[in-house]
Amino acid sequence: MRVVVFVKATVDSEAEVMPEAQMLEEMGRYNEQLVDAGIMLGGDGLKPSKYGKRVVFSGTGRSVIDGPFAETKELVAGYWIWEVRDMDEAVEWVKRCPNPMLTDSEIEIRPAFEMADFAEQMSPEAEAIHERNRSRLES
Repeated sequence: MRVVVFVKATVDSEAEVMPEAQMLEEMGRYNEQLVDAGIMLGGDGLKPSKYGKRVVFSGTGRSVIDGPFAETKELVAGYWIWEVRDMDEAVEWVKRCPNPMLTDSEIEIRPAFEMADFAEQMSPEAEAIHERNRSRLES
């Protein structure tokens, strides 16, 4: 199963307080373990929300909201994409993670939808489109 692992933002990460060399080394070693185990498919840190934008959808209308965004506890400061056996394995890997922040922090794990989850709703045309996109991404 694929999961997305979100490193939640903190006041420090939103204020662009940069990590020290030791934390970068610890996170690098942790990421190396994930890669060696064949679990990590991707991931990165994210710049603070003041550099971000939100696009709000309302019917056919679109509006743009510039960052920063108010609720720090609801923001994401980084992410991984992992391939794991199950949620228990993902939790075990997260427990091994060095604290990614300078203060107390949270990491959220969310399973990703797979195409099989949409089997009942998927038309043959939609299935063909998604398969083409998947093939293109793999090459």
